[in-house]
Amino acid sequence: MKIKKGDEVVIIAGKYKGAKGKVIKALPDESRVVVEGANRHKWHVKPTRDKPGHIDDREAPIHVSNVALLDPKTKKPTRVGYKIAADGKKIRVAKKSGEALK
Repeated sequence: MKIKKGDEVVIIAGKYKGAKGKVIKALPDESRVVVEGANRHKWHVKPTRDKPGHIDDREAPIHVSNVALLDPKTKKPTRVGYKIAADGKKIRVAKKSGEALK
């Protein structure tokens, strides 16, 4: 999966299309990511001995095909490529600008 935790992304499909946010959690086994402030759902939490039951409002995972990485230079959606750096390390780069990603 080319999108990782901490990346800035934009949602390109679905109810939250156009929303921008940071990836809170990446779930590579399911090909999904959790984006801050997008795809919010209500979760009913059962009571325990220590805490009462409540309704929690939090972000739900989105399929990785519905998000695009934001180019750090232009702040527009871009795809991700890879290059081998001078020291031999493989780094992620934005396809549009060629800028290295963190």
